[in-house]
Amino acid sequence: MDIRQLRYFVAVAEERHFGRAAERLHMAQPPLSQQIKQLEASLDTTLLERTTRKVELTEAGRLMLERARRVLADLDALAHDVREVGRGAAGVLRVGFAGSATYRLMPSLVQVARAELPGVQLQVQGELLTPDMERALLDNRLDVAVLRPPVQSRQVHMEVLEEERLLAAVPPGHRLAPATGDVSLSELAEEDFIFYPPTSAIATITREACRQAGFRPRIVQEAGETSTLLAFVGAGMGVALVPEGARWAGPHGVAYRPVTATPAVELAVAWSADRRTAFVPAFLELARRASATLASPEPKQSVEPGSCRSASTTSPTDTTTPAEERP
Repeated sequence: MDIRQLRYFVAVAEERHFGRAAERLHMAQPPLSQQIKQLEASLDTTLLERTTRKVELTEAGRLMLERARRVLADLDALAHDVREVGRGAAGVLRVGFAGSATYRLMPSLVQVARAELPGVQLQVQGELLTPDMERALLDNRLDVAVLRPPVQSRQVHMEVLEEERLLAAVPPGHRLAPATGDVSLSELAEEDFIFYPPTSAIATITREACRQAGFRPRIVQEAGETSTLLAFVGAGMGVALVPEGARWAGPHGVAYRPVTATPAVELAVAWSADRRTAFVPAFLELARRASATLASPEPKQSVEPGSCRSASTTSPTDTTTPAEERP
């Protein structure tokens, strides 16, 4: 078994068709079929069930596909990181961010990381859901993630950075838009809702909060990205429940009301226990400082290296996010 055969097998397994896999690999079909047969012979195991119309994976083939993807991802990451170090970087850190953290925490954290880890190249991905980041950590496609707990795998370790209140995001002209102060969740029972996908941690929390308030939310649209979700709210399609940090992503005119008697949503730094890189501890310390600075009573536009205030979440009371407040 060699790396080339693994790549061939993954292509066939994903396409479920030798012809399409051959086109994807830019090669003829007969040598591709021969390579897969040689792979199966070396393992003394049938990986694919072949018919004239389709290709199906055996149980062994499904296991092979899962592990082969991880091996190839590791190899691709290794090749990329070695090239970057060869170009003069001290290392590479691949970081994922949850939706609202993309707009609030990420800019400050990346800014201070570039200042204090000058030899580390940051590869940043934003607007990700927790399940996707958890899989990416386990598959070695991310080194560290800023996500919304919980996670399912015991191999993913976390440290909670902060907690945020849930806000009701309402369209311009909505009856609650000009109001001040908190609203109760029951006041939204008859509204149309824009929701995060079911796999989102925030979706799980908000569904349960609505259930405890005595109603099931009438969901008219789902959106995986916070910016898209708030764009739907701004267009008048419905209301949404979002973390405080989402205010930085919203379009002008969307109003935000703190919601009473709802649980706080956590934001945590997570990493794989099996693949913790040397840069994770330094990144974790910078994340603590960036979170603490943003949670201070007078948030600053940037994080000053060396500041280390204790994290305490403040609650917004304004009805809208003025344009000049958004980064």
